[in-house]
Order: sequence, then C-alpha cells, then structure tokens
Amino acid sequence: MVRDRAATRYARTVDGLDIAFQVHGDGPRDLLVVPGLVSHVEFLQQHKGFRRFLERLSSFARVIVFDKRGNGLSDRVTGAPTLEERADDARAVLDAVGSDTATLLGASEGGPMTILFAATYPTRCSALILWGTFARFMQAPDDPFGTTPEMLEYLCGPALEQWGEGVGLAWFCPSLDGDDEERRFQGQLERLSATPATVESLWRMNASIDVRDILPSVQTETLVLYRKRDPTNIKRGRHLAANIPNARMVELEGADHYPWIGDANSVLDEIEEFLTGQRHDELDVDRVLATVVFTDLVGSTSSVDQVGDRRWRHLLDDHDVMVDRLIERFRGRKVKSTGDGVLAMFDGPGRAVRFAVAVRDGLSGLGLTTRLGIHAGEVELRGDDISGIAVHLAQRVESLARPGDVLVSRTVVDLVAGSGITFNDAGDHELKGIDGTWQLFSVQPPHNATPRPFDRDVPTGRTAAGP
Repeated sequence: MVRDRAATRYARTVDGLDIAFQVHGDGPRDLLVVPGLVSHVEFLQQHKGFRRFLERLSSFARVIVFDKRGNGLSDRVTGAPTLEERADDARAVLDAVGSDTATLLGASEGGPMTILFAATYPTRCSALILWGTFARFMQAPDDPFGTTPEMLEYLCGPALEQWGEGVGLAWFCPSLDGDDEERRFQGQLERLSATPATVESLWRMNASIDVRDILPSVQTETLVLYRKRDPTNIKRGRHLAANIPNARMVELEGADHYPWIGDANSVLDEIEEFLTGQRHDELDVDRVLATVVFTDLVGSTSSVDQVGDRRWRHLLDDHDVMVDRLIERFRGRKVKSTGDGVLAMFDGPGRAVRFAVAVRDGLSGLGLTTRLGIHAGEVELRGDDISGIAVHLAQRVESLARPGDVLVSRTVVDLVAGSGITFNDAGDHELKGIDGTWQLFSVQPPHNATPRPFDRDVPTGRTAAGP
C-alpha cells in the first residue's frame, strides 16, 4: 500500500520487475493513467501544465500514475515489452494501491494496452477513457490512417539522431513549437524517459500492434477523446468509437497531442463529466495581494549577432539558472517565462525589489543587460497562472524601464517605507491601456554609479499624488 501519496513507490510485477508509480488525491473513484511513449512520474510534474492537469484530475478521483517497464523510473528491459507484459504492469500497480477496479485512461501509445486490459479484466476496469490513440499502429489496406512504412523508418532513424533535444515538441505540440523553454523541457523528458535504442525498439513494437479484433469485446463504458487536428489523425479515434460497443466520442478543438497542452480545461471537463456526471464549467479564482515582477533581457537580437547562437544559448541557460535560484532565495514564485524574461510574484514588495536588484546585478556579471518592472496589487490566481490589472500594470512599467533599470510604481514605494531601499523619481507616465497618470520610480543605482541629471532621490515613505 502507498504510505506517502506524494512519493514515488514501486510495484513488483509477476516477472519480478519494479514499476514506479505515484498516487494523487483521495477521490471516491480510482483513475489509472497509462502514459504514451515518453513518461517520468517525477520530472513531468515540473511542467506546470501537467501539474495543473494532475491537480484537476485528483480533485474528483484518486489518480494513479506510473512509468511502464522500460520507461522513466521503472526497470529497464531488453527489447520492447509486449502488450500483455504492460497489462501486467498495470495490474501490479493496481494491486499495490489496493484498487479492485479503476477507470483506465490510455493516452497515445498507452491506449491499445488499456483496450486489451478492459477486454481481459472487465471486473477491474470500471470505465475506459482513450486519448489520441489507435487500434492499429501501421497503415493497412483496410486501415489507411495509420503510420506509413516510410514514416516508421524515419522515426527509427533520422528522428532518433535528435532524440533528447526536444524533437517531439514540433510533432506533438505544434502550439509550442519555437518555444525554447518548452523544447528544453521536452528534450530532458526524452532523455529521462528512454534511450534512443529503447525508443527504436518501442517504435518497432508499435508496428506490430493491432487490437481491432478485440474492440467488440470491450463491454465497459468508453469515452474517446481526440483533438480535431491531432497529428496522429482523428480518424483513428472515430474508428475506435464506431467499433467499441459502449463508446462515445468527443472531438475537441486544437492540434496538440499532449492533453495538458493547449485547451486542457476542455479535456478535463469531458473527463470529469464522464466520471462524475457533472461538469466543472468555471475555473476556481482566488484573489490575493501580490507584488508582480517582469524581467526582460535588453538587446537580445544584437547579442546573438555578437556572440553567436551557441554562446547565446549557453548564456540563456545561465540566465535561467540564476533567475530561478534568486526567485527561490527571495521566496517568490516563478509564474512563467516570457521569451527573454520571466513573470514572478512575491508576497512581500521588499523581497520583490531586492530580487529585481539581484537579478539586474547578477546578470550584469554575465554580460547581460536587463530591465525590470514591479507593481503591487490584487491578482487573480488561476492554477499556476495569474491575471488581473496588477499584472498588466507591472508589464507596462517594465516596458518603460531603460536598460539596467528596476522601475516600480508609486504603490511599491509606499509599501516598502522604512526598508532602507532608496528610489529615484522617474516622473509621471501614462500607461497604455490603463487609465490615469502613474508616478514611477527607479531603484537607486549603486553608490559608484554615475547619476543621471534628471534623477531625484526620493526616500521611502514619502506621500505622492496619483494612483
């Protein structure tokens, strides 16, 4: 049994392998998530989209996630496992958590195994959810929607030369193609999930998958979900829904193959309604007072021209490590990356200002120039994201900052009164899309910096007119 539901545990299979799994939530029904080609039960949770997806599932179910044999934290194997062996993995995990019956959610490559499991162990599969998956992997005369032999050889050859570099992002998450941070994450996920040799064996094992003949034997209620422009071809999902007796299909907008990317809420709404009979139509919104910080690198295009692409990528990696470390040091939270910068929030304005100064000075030591904008106000918490006028205002403040500036609103100056932080009056400004005139201030530069003629020292705590 699971002792710590946030921890990774191991289930022993009938053939002596250890399968890594985690349990999240304690809802009235069990939901076993069967992953696709890549998985890592711990690393995936570093992705805010996956983490938010898992949190929503665990709000109405006890969610069990695991790495199949050969993947992630589970035992590595020689060659590719069969569907029967993978079904043994699922059964071992369910036994380990004391689950007599569960809904199985089979995603992508994990779908055929869940179909086999549902047909073979109907008393242990209370319902079946199939996401972006198929009954047959390869193209056939009577199934023209599968993978072509040419594509299979590409997947097993040239594509694997880029395995570990985020090659899957462009294929499976087209909405994120071009996002360097997402590509780095995908690359690390690929490396942690499986080696190129293992992936090749999995692709070739997939080539033999064909569970079309057992579709009529699946008697459990089934929900088939597919995005309309999913690169794996929605017609495969329509075939499943037409041949599983108690199946219903929902076609969703979008093109991303990972369900937690893109409009994840639509996916979650369908799953929740299928399992509970109720739809969670509105996001839970909480309002809190927070200090919002936007950072942005200055002159990144010219810097790339000067140092070259390779050196610039290394500098960006150093930038990310430093900023993340400073966010942790000053007890903030990184909300998201914004291209050449980040959006972060803090529960104290003094820590936010000191964080911004540390970022400016630390990146200067790397030869990078940044500008930062800060505002304190009420924000709306939406999962891992934030929104509201305070966010927009901080972004507008950052856009007015000059290279090397930490620019803040009057609100921040008033809130840090007595902190010892000194500011320079940067004048009154109109902020695009925001009513009124806003008095802005820059954090006073170090004592050895050359003062600018229009900067005027303003001690904290001084009352000023304006919002």
